[in-house]
Amino acid sequence: MTKDQDSLFFAANIHDDDNENPEFIALMSQEEEDEISKELAPEVLPILPLRNTVLFPGVVFPITVGRDKSIKLIRDAYKGDKTIGVVAQRDPEVEDPGYNDLYNIGTVAYIIKMLRMPDGNTTVIIQGKRKFQMNEVVQESPYLKARVSIIAEGKSKGNKEAKALIDSVRDLAMKIVDLSPNIPSEANLVVKNIDSPNFLINFVSSNLNVGPIEKQEILEMLSLQKKAELVLGHLIREFQMLELKNQIQSKVKVDIDKQQREYFLHQQIRAIQEELGQESPEREIELLRAKGEKKKWDAKVSKAFNKELDKLMRINPVSPDYSVSLNYVELLLELPWGEYSKGHFNLKKAEKILDADHFGLEKVKERILEYLAVIQLKGDMKSPILCLFGPPGVGKTSLGRSVAKATGREYIRMSLGGLHDEAELRGHRKTYIGAMPGRVIQNIKKAGTSNPIFVLDEIDKIGNDFRGDPSSALLEILDPEQNNNFHDNYVDLDYDLSRVMFIATANRLDTIQPALLDRMEIIEINGYTAEEKVQIAKKYLIPKQRKEHGLKNNQFKIADNTVEKIIDEYTRESGVRGLEKKIASLARRRAKDVVAGNPVEAIITTDEMNLILGNQKVEKDVYQDNQHAGVVTGLAWTSVGGEILFVESSLTKGKGKLTLTGQLGDVMKESAMTATTFLKAHCRYLDIDHRVFDNYDIHIHFPAGAVPKDGPSAGITILTSLASLFTQRKVKSHLAMTGEITLRGKVLPVGGIKEKILAAKRAGIRELILCESNRKDIEDILPSYLTDLTFHYVKNMLEVLDIALLPELVTDALTWEFSEPSRAEYSEQMVSVPD
Repeated sequence: MTKDQDSLFFAANIHDDDNENPEFIALMSQEEEDEISKELAPEVLPILPLRNTVLFPGVVFPITVGRDKSIKLIRDAYKGDKTIGVVAQRDPEVEDPGYNDLYNIGTVAYIIKMLRMPDGNTTVIIQGKRKFQMNEVVQESPYLKARVSIIAEGKSKGNKEAKALIDSVRDLAMKIVDLSPNIPSEANLVVKNIDSPNFLINFVSSNLNVGPIEKQEILEMLSLQKKAELVLGHLIREFQMLELKNQIQSKVKVDIDKQQREYFLHQQIRAIQEELGQESPEREIELLRAKGEKKKWDAKVSKAFNKELDKLMRINPVSPDYSVSLNYVELLLELPWGEYSKGHFNLKKAEKILDADHFGLEKVKERILEYLAVIQLKGDMKSPILCLFGPPGVGKTSLGRSVAKATGREYIRMSLGGLHDEAELRGHRKTYIGAMPGRVIQNIKKAGTSNPIFVLDEIDKIGNDFRGDPSSALLEILDPEQNNNFHDNYVDLDYDLSRVMFIATANRLDTIQPALLDRMEIIEINGYTAEEKVQIAKKYLIPKQRKEHGLKNNQFKIADNTVEKIIDEYTRESGVRGLEKKIASLARRRAKDVVAGNPVEAIITTDEMNLILGNQKVEKDVYQDNQHAGVVTGLAWTSVGGEILFVESSLTKGKGKLTLTGQLGDVMKESAMTATTFLKAHCRYLDIDHRVFDNYDIHIHFPAGAVPKDGPSAGITILTSLASLFTQRKVKSHLAMTGEITLRGKVLPVGGIKEKILAAKRAGIRELILCESNRKDIEDILPSYLTDLTFHYVKNMLEVLDIALLPELVTDALTWEFSEPSRAEYSEQMVSVPD
């Protein structure tokens, strides 16, 4: 039943106070229905459109008339025979419906009463009489009139099945009246006393909780039995929905009763606890307030803390809000407001600890010692924000723990790799269910001090998506001018992070947001030479693995030449992570032999190492001969350190097309195009016939085609390869180069010089060509890295070609073939032509 049943049942009993006999009957008997069916209906009826409802024959219906056309229609009809045609609109949004906007089937209605409401609207009470069909429009203004034909109602078959169907509709309607709180119980009497099957179906259909489309479908049906079956289906669904609602309401009522019962029980328990001397919630709040008085926080934090405690006093302990507020108060108490580790500032001791844990890394160690020296002199200083940048495995992350040990502070490490949600750093507002503080505040709470060593690992691998940009949140955390007032969404109070020493680690800088990069002090940590790796293995890695595998000194040692062979043949890295894994493999095998009782030697030899590690050796990039034109060795920097890079060029007969292969990025492709254009512009310098560029296609390939490559540092290598190809001259033996070029032939500096030098040494390179501006990078490198290497510093490409290209030709030099004459030959032909 719909929500308007009250008004409908009420309207069914309205009568004219001026007349003792009502102008209509609320309930229609079978005899009255038969009399109405015999009445003659007008052939032309004024049509009143209805929105969102359908009028059924016999049903009394109050409607509010608002449209000007409808008001005039009602007034004219009320002065006349009070008979109108009522038809539902197809689209209730249409303000001025025409013939095509209405359904064809409607109901002849009698206006029972017209009322003027206090708000100015006109309300009329109408009663449906008979169904009709609109045939044609006879008038559109001032309101719609149509020629109609009456549709006879279907009759009940009178058999048992038809009677059972009607009784089912009646019984189910009465059950719905009993279940629904919105329908008065008197409605049952109305339904029970209807003896006309047609009127019963119409009355129930009018009050169904369905839309006008479904009601119109019922109105248009001719068969009473089919109509009753459709109505019964709607009633069943409505009855099931009411039963479900009642079940839910009963359950909610039970839950409320349960909460009230629990409240009274908690009150009794509280009284019993007080009698026994146990802590009640009030006592617990008093203890929290006492702890707060001992904290070293400012007035603002103290005010917020006490305000939250006052709020706790007013909340029922059973309420979920109580635990939310209690957790927040406890977090405020657990945070180390104004509490700092004293630490120790003995520079010699700190230097000794740093050297004991890490080999090399002089720049980082020096920066830490400088900071400790200032602290010792001044007594207070904002902590530096360092970013250790370098390839994997060089000790960036583990350095943070050593710094904490050297300074006597607490150590915190937070991995940022793959972090996408800004709330991970700033926390959620405590109004959300399950809200928590951000990981920064959580780690500060865990450390128990406001000046720990805080390592932000893999800062270059932070993500960014619809949940926010964590790198933007780090702008506040890592800014010395802002982080003294860091705002966590959960804490909702400013927290001072200026004494925290942040150490970020990264493998590359190009993926870090520029504004974030600007806030950090970048310290580059380069890879290790083979000699340094041997020392690291002897001093750190072998003792570490010996201890982790429970071996003694006389059970596990590795000779220096064996370590060198592991580095040379089984690893290909700038750091020592892979080396440590290989040493761990040897330690595991030795531990197995010791436990099995097999006789073992103290020192692992090269033969034993080969047997344990097997033939899974790393394929090294080594220098190749210079017997082929167009093959040049370049130097590249990757996330795992430096690598040598070969550039191969080839010519085929064609029309000057340039092809680039090797999975190259846009920057590297542009470098190849720049090199080609420069070579064409300076072909005379190298005695190259200009026609070769139009008669031959160029193909430049970078081996290891599955590996993506990009960057400008291969510019001079590409140009040297093309110059060698077109001149057919050899490239200097054991030579490598790196540098960016411009269209004018200038050579620009590039980065990763130390890593590239290490790669060159591993590959057997003896000479390097670098930009003049990279000379300062070489001067910063320890002399031990530069042994057996000769450097050539250049400013333009012509200098590169003078150094790199030998005067002798390769053994299989090409012979040029041209399909057009040279400029000189073409000029001679033109001169010989007579006027």
